[in-house]
Amino acid sequence: MAEKRIVIIGQAYPLRGGLAAYNERLAKAFIEQGHEVIIESFKLQYPSFLFPGKTQYSTDPAPEGLNINTSINSINPFNWIKIGRKVRRMNPDLVIIKFWLPFMAPCFGTIARIIKWRRKTPLISIIDNIIPHEKRAFDRILANYFVKGMKGFIAMSRSVLNDLNTFDKNKPKLFSPHPLYDHYGERQARNDAIKKLGLDTGFRYLLFFGFIRDYKGLDLLLKAFADTRFNEKKLKLIVAGEFYTDPAPYQKIIDDNHMQGQVIMDNDFIPDSKVADYFNAADVVVQPYKSATQSGVTQIAYHFEKPMIVTNVGGLSEIIPDGKVGYVVDPDIEGVKSAIKKFLELPENYFLEGIKTEKEKYSWNKMLTTIDNLVDQIEN
Repeated sequence: MAEKRIVIIGQAYPLRGGLAAYNERLAKAFIEQGHEVIIESFKLQYPSFLFPGKTQYSTDPAPEGLNINTSINSINPFNWIKIGRKVRRMNPDLVIIKFWLPFMAPCFGTIARIIKWRRKTPLISIIDNIIPHEKRAFDRILANYFVKGMKGFIAMSRSVLNDLNTFDKNKPKLFSPHPLYDHYGERQARNDAIKKLGLDTGFRYLLFFGFIRDYKGLDLLLKAFADTRFNEKKLKLIVAGEFYTDPAPYQKIIDDNHMQGQVIMDNDFIPDSKVADYFNAADVVVQPYKSATQSGVTQIAYHFEKPMIVTNVGGLSEIIPDGKVGYVVDPDIEGVKSAIKKFLELPENYFLEGIKTEKEKYSWNKMLTTIDNLVDQIEN
């Protein structure tokens, strides 16, 4: 395959989180195929008063072997023009914009229009969400502006693919599920990971992982876990991730149900270097979301070969076959509680072979093949 110059526009180091991790891992997949990759990331992603967490920046070392420019200002139109012209001068063979939030639509949509002006550059977007979980006024207007600036799309869940069709029915669109997050380290013995976290190896552990937002349903999980019968099972819940919402209602559930000894709240941002410890320590990963499209958490769990309990919302059930790699349940307290009880009755490693088989579907090479197929449709 001839070497291509590929530009990825979106989050990357020193920004932190799953979106940055995705773009960096995608870049490495292209580099492994012999391509040149440049990531144009943000020097200003959000004004500080709009950012719900403690910091936007990673404390981990910079990823090796990646060409990352911190260049984009999400709220400065003069910067958008500058970046569009910069990328246009590069004359790339492919531009990929990672889209997740309508707030970014004016920035990305303007950059895209400048890049493609009188050029045939394939300009595609990999879409996390086109309609956000937490809806705001003007979301559809902003998202529509972005959609009209692109030439093609890859959706990582079928629900997002359907949402895209409400904006545009003609531009090529393909579905390709979120690939594995396989860069957080390797599997290790469960008890070793538990000890690294300073926990008791005599207990089993549920894991809720990632930024905490209201739509992710941590309240459902806490209320399900409040069933006193779980106290007899030597079971604890780890909540690992930073609050992007008011923590008080969640703490109230814990306090009202006297669960301080059963729930471990690790609510700083979890750096990449610590992710493996949490997943290796877990017996099962629980995603009690009230709404969803796809989730990077499932792809971390697949990498570490951990069973999952997920709710039947968005695209989660598309990648978690019920009864094969875990359970898919209704997004309510009883559904989550019932699945935990069923899981505790199973023999150890009950889902392991199913997980190993299923995870083969989510390679980065399959994502790159889908990108090639989309580019072929645009060019032909």
